[in-house]
Amino acid sequence: MKKPVSSLSLQALPILLLLTLTACSGDVGNHYSPGSYDHAKTQLQQALKQKNNTKEAKGIILFVGDGMSVPTVTAGRIYAGQKNGQAGEEHQLSFERFPYAGLVKTYNTNQQTPDSAGTMTAMLTGSKTKAGVVSVNTQARRADPESCRGYNLKTLLEQAEDQGWATGIVTTTSVTHATPAAAYAHTPERNWESDAAMSEAAIASGCKDIASQLIDFDYGNGIEVVLGGGRQFFLPQTGDVQAQPGRESAGRRDGRNLIDEWQARHKKSVYVSNATELKAVDTKKTRHLLGLFADSHLDFEADRVLNEAQDQPALSEMVATALALLKKQDRFLLIVESGRIDHAHHIGNAYRALEEMLEFDYTVNQVAAQVDLDETLVIVTADHSHTMTIAGYPTRGNPILGFVKGNDDNGEPNDDVSLASDKKPYTTLSYANGPGYFNEPYDGDNPFARFMSPPSNGRQTTVDDDPQAPHYHQEAGVPLRTETHAGDDIAVYAQGPWAHLLTGVIEQNYLYHVMKHAGDL
Repeated sequence: MKKPVSSLSLQALPILLLLTLTACSGDVGNHYSPGSYDHAKTQLQQALKQKNNTKEAKGIILFVGDGMSVPTVTAGRIYAGQKNGQAGEEHQLSFERFPYAGLVKTYNTNQQTPDSAGTMTAMLTGSKTKAGVVSVNTQARRADPESCRGYNLKTLLEQAEDQGWATGIVTTTSVTHATPAAAYAHTPERNWESDAAMSEAAIASGCKDIASQLIDFDYGNGIEVVLGGGRQFFLPQTGDVQAQPGRESAGRRDGRNLIDEWQARHKKSVYVSNATELKAVDTKKTRHLLGLFADSHLDFEADRVLNEAQDQPALSEMVATALALLKKQDRFLLIVESGRIDHAHHIGNAYRALEEMLEFDYTVNQVAAQVDLDETLVIVTADHSHTMTIAGYPTRGNPILGFVKGNDDNGEPNDDVSLASDKKPYTTLSYANGPGYFNEPYDGDNPFARFMSPPSNGRQTTVDDDPQAPHYHQEAGVPLRTETHAGDDIAVYAQGPWAHLLTGVIEQNYLYHVMKHAGDL
């Protein structure tokens, strides 16, 4: 027999029904919070008002987060939100608010999982190529001295200089590293950053190292701004330093001082070597600016702010100066790389990767406020992915760097960490492979110093570990000295002239053709 419904229950039905529908369609507490029904409706109305911008771009800015996989963006979003006191998941990075986005296929012509040389070559020349080669075509053989001539692919930056544009390159790596090098150099071997790294056969064959190609660049007026690291590749060897062909060495074997040559080559030129000197640059009186702020790569952002003695500029500071100098010209192309996201992933240290992401996001946001987005095409993307993943059913707002704490059977947060089948805790972020397998702490001087044989008794993680500590290595499933790239798609975000062309699933070399079209190059 059915239980009779009271008159009070009948009166309450419309209210209960309304509450149920509201709960299903949005957030009862705040109808306009991210994830709510009404918030999504508002987003739709904004999207419907969006009109395609088909003007000719007077400025093009390409931001490349090296190794900035989709999980890295997601984790960076949550990390940034949590540092602002939010749960994290509802946060938006600055470039996530761009009106257009798509997915990019990153494979090289000879590798399923790519490297930076081949991927950046695709973005800047319009043609995919092999891993390890810089702005040369697929007929070139890697590290082959006979492939130094006749295989070059003209880059977007070279085309821009030829047509009177001002150009700039800013990176947190060495300016001779694969990603920035793809803008101006052509070589069958990405590691030929100076002559000290080249074989005798390569030198005898007339191959040119990457640093010398930067200084000898002869398109247009020459690159107006180059800021980053890699000072050792521009200066002659000193003291007892002995070069070893085929290996990176401190200093050039040919005795050239490329910094002096650069200054002699360009009128109204300035060279700076630290953040203090960079801040003092008068961009109104400067035509060409070269800044080399470290012998190799710049410090990780997390370490830069602690190591004041190095006096290294932040990415945002370098980009602000570069933009101020380039905007003096009618048209400009600026290429910006946050290169150490990739390096932090390689050592399995998510903390440093996400700190790099915060500075990258801040830089993008600053630039978007300083340019006319009606006539400047701004693209944010990556070159390739990494193996970091987000998993384990953590509860909403769980620290993104922490151990997984899930929900109970009623959907409420657990106080205790979740345990794997081996009765040990595990982190939300982990890597498919890398040094994290060994559970050894990060060593800033030599992150691989403690590389050892795999432990015989399984995972070493305990509840006493602090996965949110700066020196923590997230766990990895396969023991490798360094974590590898991954082969999954990366994202592209765009706004400005012709940004609407960067949607859907695209090949990586398509980005070049959109930029070329937008600027009528």
